[in-house]
Amino acid sequence: MKRMLIVAGTLVLGVGAVWAQQEVAVQQDNLMRSQAKSMYGVILKMTKGDIPYDQKAVDDAIASLETDVAKIAKTFEANPKQDVVNSTYGSSPKVWENKADFDSKIPPVQKAIAEVKGKITDVASLKVAYTAMNDRCTDCHETYRVKLK
Repeated sequence: MKRMLIVAGTLVLGVGAVWAQQEVAVQQDNLMRSQAKSMYGVILKMTKGDIPYDQKAVDDAIASLETDVAKIAKTFEANPKQDVVNSTYGSSPKVWENKADFDSKIPPVQKAIAEVKGKITDVASLKVAYTAMNDRCTDCHETYRVKLK
C-alpha cells in the first residue's frame, strides 16, 4: 500500500513538473505571438496595403510592442526544456546557453521602438519604422528562434 502511494505521489509530482514546464513555454509563446500580432498583423499589413492606414491602430501596436519587449528578459528567464504543442516556432536552447547575449538583443529593439514612437504619420513613415524595428527583432530571431514545423 505504501509503495502504491509513493508511486502515485511521484507520478503526480512528475505530471505537475511537466505541466509547469509547458506553462512557461506557453507564456513565452504568447508573448512572442502578441508582438507578432502588432508587427505583422497590423504594421506590416498596413505597409503592404493589405489593410488601410489607421493612426490609432499604429499607435496601439507601437505601445503594445513597447510593453511586450520590456517583458522578454523576465519571460525568458526559465528554460521550459520543451516547446508548445503544435507551435510553428520555438526558442532555441541557445537562449539559456548564452543568456547575456540574448538579453543584449533587447535594448536595441527598445531603442528602435522609442525612435519611431510618435513619428509615424503615414504609410511612408510606417514603412521606415517597420524596417527599423523588424531589423532589430530579426537580430535575435536569427540565433534564438527555431522553426519547429
